[in-house]
Amino acid sequence: MGSLHPVPQVCTPLLLKFSPSSPSIWTLFTVNRSFLYKQRYPLLATMAVYTQGRLPVSSPNTHKLAPKREKMELETDAISILQEKIRRDHGKREATRPGMDSQEADMYIQLVKEQQQRGLQKLKGDRECKEGGVFSYKVDPYTLRSGDYVVHKKVGVGRFVGIKFDVSRTSTEPIEFVFIEYADGMAKLPVKQATRMLYRYNLPNETKKPRTLSKLSDTSAWERRKTKGKVAIQKMVVDLMELYLHRLKQKRPPYPRSPAMAEFASQFPYEPTPDQKQAFIDVEKDLTDRETPMDRLICGDVGFGKTEVALRAIFCVVSAGKQAMVLAPTIVLAKQHFDVISERFSKYPSIKVGLLSRFQGKAEKEEHLNMIKKGDLDIIVGTHSLLGNRVVYNNLGLLVVDEEQRFGVKQKEKIASFKTSVDVLTLSATPIPRTLYLALTGFRDASLISTPPPERVPIKTHLSAFGKEKVIAAIRYELDRGGQVFYVLPRIKGLEEVMDFLKQSFPDVDIAIAHGKQYSKQLEETMEKFAQGEIKILICTNIVESGLDIQNANTIIIQDVQQFGLAQLYQLRGRVGRADREAYAYLFYPDKSLLSDQALERLAALEECRELGQGFQLAERDMGIRGFGTIFGEQQTGDVGNVGIDLFFEMLFESLSKVEEHRVVSVPYQSVEIDININPHLPSEYINYLENPMEIISDAEKAAEKDIWSLMQFTENLRRQYGKEPYSMEILLKKLYVRRMAADLGINRIHASGKMVGMETRMSKRVFKLMTDSMISDVHRNSLIFEGGQIRAELLLELPREQLLNWIFQCLAELHASLPALIKY
Repeated sequence: MGSLHPVPQVCTPLLLKFSPSSPSIWTLFTVNRSFLYKQRYPLLATMAVYTQGRLPVSSPNTHKLAPKREKMELETDAISILQEKIRRDHGKREATRPGMDSQEADMYIQLVKEQQQRGLQKLKGDRECKEGGVFSYKVDPYTLRSGDYVVHKKVGVGRFVGIKFDVSRTSTEPIEFVFIEYADGMAKLPVKQATRMLYRYNLPNETKKPRTLSKLSDTSAWERRKTKGKVAIQKMVVDLMELYLHRLKQKRPPYPRSPAMAEFASQFPYEPTPDQKQAFIDVEKDLTDRETPMDRLICGDVGFGKTEVALRAIFCVVSAGKQAMVLAPTIVLAKQHFDVISERFSKYPSIKVGLLSRFQGKAEKEEHLNMIKKGDLDIIVGTHSLLGNRVVYNNLGLLVVDEEQRFGVKQKEKIASFKTSVDVLTLSATPIPRTLYLALTGFRDASLISTPPPERVPIKTHLSAFGKEKVIAAIRYELDRGGQVFYVLPRIKGLEEVMDFLKQSFPDVDIAIAHGKQYSKQLEETMEKFAQGEIKILICTNIVESGLDIQNANTIIIQDVQQFGLAQLYQLRGRVGRADREAYAYLFYPDKSLLSDQALERLAALEECRELGQGFQLAERDMGIRGFGTIFGEQQTGDVGNVGIDLFFEMLFESLSKVEEHRVVSVPYQSVEIDININPHLPSEYINYLENPMEIISDAEKAAEKDIWSLMQFTENLRRQYGKEPYSMEILLKKLYVRRMAADLGINRIHASGKMVGMETRMSKRVFKLMTDSMISDVHRNSLIFEGGQIRAELLLELPREQLLNWIFQCLAELHASLPALIKY
């Protein structure tokens, strides 16, 4: 076994068989008990040098070398490497995951599966559920263009050349073949077969080009890439399960249904659309039928009635004596929400509504904070300042988040922290891909409002290169019919320049500038005047992106569209067309030759999604174009890149549909037997050197019995206090780690006979395959086989006992590393 490290000889013989029936570890010491109470050697902590198989020694010549040698050994010894790997792969959640018994796990896994089915049914777009309900992301070969990169499920990444008629080997009748270029040649496959096996290859960033094309003659590299993707997906699925299960374990009493709710609903001045009615029912059920906090996404176009859904949820919660928080990304939108809520709740004088924003003076702000703390404010509206530490809620029951994608990472984390204790309702016209993804996979409830109100008219969208004459003509048309105009730029720089140009063209028209860096009062006044119709043209940044409802503004001009995200453009376009009058959106870009492929693709997608109610599809398109860095976190971008976005998604849905098969059932630590005849003596000098050896050994066993994190903590404390342990103590620690890892993996007995090592387990063959797929070491992977409830390995030669223990330790460490990709209950 060339890969095994030679193990040094220890200074004491190996005794006894180690199993649960053996005496506790510390009775294995064959030392005179009087040694334990002899004089301590505190200097040894800094002067000891541990050499292979020797005891701690000190001398004038060695103590200077000690720290360096000790550090080097700590960095390279197997236990330290294992601890580092567990920290990196298992993350903090493993240490804090909620305890759950087997029955609970079964119930929750079933709930997740049901959720997922609902999520799939809600997916809008041209893809359909095929092959027994499995979600398909395969590509229609006729939609491919020459030069597009594709993924063949079994062969890998290639370049699409074209489709043409050719004769097959089995027939003289010519049929259509898809021709694909690979690194070592051209392949052709019948179109029928291609529709079952091909996917587009999109990368999770701007570069569409794969690192390399796959080889027809050797598919092993492709299989490795696919396996990497599968392992990454498994980890994601389990992470989501953890979050979801944690939320399901939270309990709150259902809200009471009252006649007042029906009365409040009857004050809505419009006839709700069918989608809106369903959203009302969904939210009411979440609040009044369930004991777990709501986490629902309401996705609907601008002006399709999402706010009314939120208002009814707020009424339900507030009338039960709880507080509601409404979080908006901009002051402008927060103010608008405050006005709408104040008006709607004006008939209920006992319900107090407050706005917290930078428009307020210090005294007013302090008064509001005090009222929130005392519970005197029932509905609090504001921007991200509501998430600050100074805002203390008296009895918060509901959080309404408008346009979550506009908040930063830290704010999103704070929003997520609320989800475990309060009901959360998220409103969005184009949800961020992560939010959309959660809704699709069923880990989050979603209600889609995709039918427009009867009076809404589609917005006419014009996409063209910038020209001053075009701008002037568009504005003149709108002003002539008595309307108002938004003129949007991607940044503050350039607003004044546009102002000068428009002042020259329209000298008698009131024009103003608005952006987020203006003084609060100035911005508020400008917005107020525009809303009242005094200002006819508003030159602004995307501060107007969310929620601003100006019935008379029905033309929007967006300059340098290539600098906006797809969801942003969709939102901006939704600022117009709020009335029954036809609205226009003019999207101007500089010369097309200056645009990146990604920018061109974004513009094409926007042109395609001209119809009302397509924000959801657009967000899905945005996923494909913008990539996955923002969805699953940057670290997983590489895993997606291995197989391309579409195949990654399909593998994800497949993994979710088989989620119950990814479960490893751990066994109690005390029930694990290690039948390997290895029990080293600890050197008497080391025992004398320890502060309280009996207690230390007892603590080691207790830590191992609790969990791997406690054992890691114990080992680190021991080394911090006494330096690197002698080799015989390392063997003893390794046995504890082996037993602990075996318990976590559901292995209840490890035994060795000659060259054969056997591990008896309750795990399924599928779980064993998932584990070995994620093993880094080919040596361990190739030596393991699974047969009849036993993992077996045949070694090349019979190893000495301590080398055998090392081999088992390394092997279990590799298997243990796969646990984050499994549900461990």
